[in-house]
Amino acid sequence: MESRRDFIRKSALGIGGVTSAGLGAKGAAPGEKGEQPGNTPREVWIAALSQHEIVANGSGEMVSRMLGIMDEIVPLKPDIICLPELFPFSNIGKRPPLSESAEKPVGPVIAPFSDFAKKHGCYVICPTYTEENGKYYNAAVLLDRKGNPAGEYRKMFPTAGEMSRGISPGPAEPPVFETDFGKIGIQICFDSEWIDGWSRLQRAGAEIVFWPSAYSGGEKLNAFARLFNYYLVSSTRKDSSRILDMTGADMVTSGRWEPNWVCAPVNLEKVVIPSWPYYVHFKNIESRYGRNVRITTLHNEEISIIESLSTDLKVADILEEFEIKSRRIYLQEAEEMHNNHEIKPA
Repeated sequence: MESRRDFIRKSALGIGGVTSAGLGAKGAAPGEKGEQPGNTPREVWIAALSQHEIVANGSGEMVSRMLGIMDEIVPLKPDIICLPELFPFSNIGKRPPLSESAEKPVGPVIAPFSDFAKKHGCYVICPTYTEENGKYYNAAVLLDRKGNPAGEYRKMFPTAGEMSRGISPGPAEPPVFETDFGKIGIQICFDSEWIDGWSRLQRAGAEIVFWPSAYSGGEKLNAFARLFNYYLVSSTRKDSSRILDMTGADMVTSGRWEPNWVCAPVNLEKVVIPSWPYYVHFKNIESRYGRNVRITTLHNEEISIIESLSTDLKVADILEEFEIKSRRIYLQEAEEMHNNHEIKPA
């Protein structure tokens, strides 16, 4: 597993994506140069927790219970683990006032997760209340593999109830965080009622978007993943936590048999392109690269996915060789032309 992480650290950041079953992909066999099924070029192991039916007598006990669930995931050696929205103060009875619960990282709530990240060499997304200059935020703190704070996302759209209790909205431009395996973004719960943050994260190049939440979100999350072509990871207080493919399909989900966590590998060496006009290159790509590449087409949506199955092959090189634009770039260029187009009076 250490060799997998060493490779990821050396991989270039860029094109986003995941592996997904059941899409009728062509060329689904492993590569010709010794790759084994599951050993994809930019393999990242992602875990997300669900707080479903987990109760405690206080925030300290809840922190211990969630750390216990994370210990169950350790044998899979995840690269990143995401916890639910405000989990230390949920399902514990009476929630303490903000003045007692908000902290500046690393404080008493975040510290045990910082120790966990350092001990197990993984990133952790720890949602909690934070404070700065007398303002309180519903936030998600990203801890790096050494347990150090690597950034903080502050909920853009707190609910009316949250704001009445003293929570301030976060910045209108959500940050994208550079990890050693790729670019990630975060949205929180009620942010799903607005498209702003999701769209901005796509423009900023996020490959994975994490969504700590109080509820499971349903099909709108599938729509965001499909619309913006990153994959999306939910970590919820109740019901199912999920990992979604960039096509919007569910990859894994928690539920009756695994109620409190999911963990799965994804391949970031993958990109969505418009099927037209680039379908004319598909046979040549498959002829040239054989089992080292997989092309999946969703015919009704007219999108296709090109995925590298070889550590020696980057999707960016395929796109450059055949002069193919990703769907992201294709749409961004069209939008720029539209915005710059001179509209003449009738």
